[in-house]
Amino acid sequence: MASWQAHLAVWILRLRFKPSLARADGDILRMRKLMTPPPIRIPRGVTITPAEVGGIAGEWVEGKRSEHTLLYLHGGGYFACSAETHRPITLGFAQQGFRVFAPNYRLAPEHPFPAAVEDAAAVWRGLIEQGNSPREMVVAGDSAGGGLALALLVASRDRGNPLPAAAALFSPWTDLAATGDSIRVNDRRCAMFAGAGIGPGARRYLAAEDARNPLASPLYADLSCFPPLLIHAGSDEVLLDDSRRLAERARAAGVAVELKIWPVVPHAWQLAYPMLPEARQSIREASAFLVGRALRLPASEARRMEAGESPAPPATGIHC
Repeated sequence: MASWQAHLAVWILRLRFKPSLARADGDILRMRKLMTPPPIRIPRGVTITPAEVGGIAGEWVEGKRSEHTLLYLHGGGYFACSAETHRPITLGFAQQGFRVFAPNYRLAPEHPFPAAVEDAAAVWRGLIEQGNSPREMVVAGDSAGGGLALALLVASRDRGNPLPAAAALFSPWTDLAATGDSIRVNDRRCAMFAGAGIGPGARRYLAAEDARNPLASPLYADLSCFPPLLIHAGSDEVLLDDSRRLAERARAAGVAVELKIWPVVPHAWQLAYPMLPEARQSIREASAFLVGRALRLPASEARRMEAGESPAPPATGIHC
């Protein structure tokens, strides 16, 4: 059962955000402003440090017990948002024991496809060059950032580069051609987006590129040899089928996939980490999945993390 906070958040978004975004369509600066939340308080015990990795600016977000490196790719339709706007999520992961790097990859329309993919790949190579073992690193992202995380996997595999141990995807945007049934079926239920705007909105990033290019729309990619994937999506999102069909295609390619569809919650609800119980639970579950895959934690320890408890430290260090 969804929390009252989730019902309230959906009501507010549907009443205020969704119509405001629709009215601003085409005005990039206004849309960016609408998609930029007020700054949040940095919790005690978490530090944020501006940095460059692979020549791409961003920030490290670390907690007191940050042990595992996570590359987090923010959402925002490839044209908005930043590492700062997505601090509710990266702070949440830091509190779960991750050392998070969130890059400010280049945004469209000033920098259309494939700029974001190139920047994500540069950061991934930079993390490895810093001495991080790819088998001990994980990747996550929401919305466009979830699609970008998948594009990074496609590009890395095709170039013969190492892949991360696992990836967690929150409401990933995987089909910029906007062919899923949920685009139509969930049009009125979705608290944030109108289905009819998804395909045209993708053009801000795609420019003249084919919407089915696998590096822009990973739903159409060869998904073989991917690491395990965790996918969280909301039942009422217009992008729900981007997650459902991704899970189906990944499983058909032999990839281990965990798909969870949450009731009521809005698109990328993890951004409400300080306020929504479902946001906190989603990040706990994603953290348990990622740490379990990176460290091969016993099932009992993964369950401890999902319940909000710290896992016992491995007796002999990190194992992959």
